[in-house]
Amino acid sequence: QVQLVESGGGLVQAGGSLRLSCAASGTSFTLNAMGWFHQPPGRQREWVAVWTSGTATYKESKKDRFTISRGIAENTVILEVSNLKPEDTGVYFCVAGRNTIGAYWGQGTQVTVSS
Repeated sequence: QVQLVESGGGLVQAGGSLRLSCAASGTSFTLNAMGWFHQPPGRQREWVAVWTSGTATYKESKKDRFTISRGIAENTVILEVSNLKPEDTGVYFCVAGRNTIGAYWGQGTQVTVSS
């Protein structure tokens, strides 16, 4: 059973930066698609960025401050966020799949940006 575990969330001041990590376990195959979703408080989950077969794709409103990359270890993905803003507050979910995202979801990690 594939499990995704996120780490790196917490309380951060506006203007700061953070690095979220996601590691998959329980899989014998490569997850070629890994990405991140963000769910602000009281709102729907929205995608942020996805890394698919070597290509990074961002939601247009996120591309200037968010950077997605694959980790050194297999089946890991990193999301770096700079110049944090209060609207970045919420739960960040790691999502993955063999070739497209969506098959597997993590439990999420909370990020709170204080102004």
